[in-house]
Amino acid sequence: MSRTDKKSPKALAAAGSDIGRDNYDWVLPFCIIALASIGVVMVASASIAFAADVYNDPWYFLKRHLVFLAAGATGALVVSRISLEAWSNLSWTLLIFAVGLLVLVLIPGIGRSVNGSMRWIALGPVTVQPAEVAKFCCLIFFASFLTRRHEKLRHWSSFMVPISVLGFVAILLLLEPDFGSVVVISGTALAMVFLAGARLPHTFLLVGLAACGLALMALISPYRLQRLTTFLDPWGEQFSGGYQLTQSLIAFGRGEWFGVGLGNSVQKLFYLPEAHTDFVFAILAEEWGMFGGLTVIGLYALLTWSLLRLVKKALVQQAFFAALLTFGIAVLIAGQAFVNMGVASGLLPTKGLTLPFVSSGGSSLVVCCALFAIAWRVQKELNEKPGEKKSGGTISKLPIFNPLQLGDRKTGEAA
Repeated sequence: MSRTDKKSPKALAAAGSDIGRDNYDWVLPFCIIALASIGVVMVASASIAFAADVYNDPWYFLKRHLVFLAAGATGALVVSRISLEAWSNLSWTLLIFAVGLLVLVLIPGIGRSVNGSMRWIALGPVTVQPAEVAKFCCLIFFASFLTRRHEKLRHWSSFMVPISVLGFVAILLLLEPDFGSVVVISGTALAMVFLAGARLPHTFLLVGLAACGLALMALISPYRLQRLTTFLDPWGEQFSGGYQLTQSLIAFGRGEWFGVGLGNSVQKLFYLPEAHTDFVFAILAEEWGMFGGLTVIGLYALLTWSLLRLVKKALVQQAFFAALLTFGIAVLIAGQAFVNMGVASGLLPTKGLTLPFVSSGGSSLVVCCALFAIAWRVQKELNEKPGEKKSGGTISKLPIFNPLQLGDRKTGEAA
């Protein structure tokens, strides 16, 4: 790109008006509300038999889900009132807080073990999953760090700082163990590093090392290796290691085109474990059929597209922190949804990841609501004119970087 081809700030601002300045994109909240509504219906349907048998209350999980949804909505209101500048300044504090929780959950007596995994901290009647909190905090940290140090990312010294942080967080997650969260957080962080302008050789080397490391972890752990082999032929072990996946596939098969009808699932009647959490998409496919499954997939695709439009708008206005943060949210939500639906349909090995906004509530639902509030805050501040200070902050004070003016990533110099 020649110097004459670079756009001036005025030209970029004018281009920003074409994206919809002073207009809110209501596709984003529509997708969130639609997915959350589907989640309420499916949690009620998928958990009714299990809740009646275990808790003597068929609506136990629905009530619990609604409580967390209300907590998430309340938290979202609070998060949306905090400026992006404040979030950027709190990045290191949030990272330390997340690491502290990840360490605490590994301490016997503090961390709560379920099915051999130390992933929860009990706070009275409420349990908190530090891995979900870490996703939120790491997004803020990486977006802030990459915004402030983007010009030095071509040097190993600066490039290795976020990678070292990511590696430390990944080790703590693997000690729980929580392999699924490691994959999602690592993928999101690497995508953000690439968008920030890291050199291609560094990025490709890092992706290769990460892939080799994750593959090695899978191979040296007997239960992970068993999951991989079972995933390749679940019907060969349909009454042992492949039981959960085969029951999920049966649910998909029973659903056919338009499903067996809401509430008429058979697999939720103690056949499919975790029917209202990790495998809620299988019950949805059984009751709503292929049409319902494609509808949910379409909502996630529309949500991702809306977030990427917001990223484009932020880049045009040279609000790099806003762009990186929104991009991270898009990658995280889309990636986690893809993994969850891929696991339920037999496309990917079994992983304990929830379906964003749909699976039974808890820390994941509250964090997803907070991420939506961040994206809404980004949209709000982008609609404010540069230099104006409204609602407690302005993005124009944050360090800015225009990837449209990137030259050769290999050298880090503008062409």
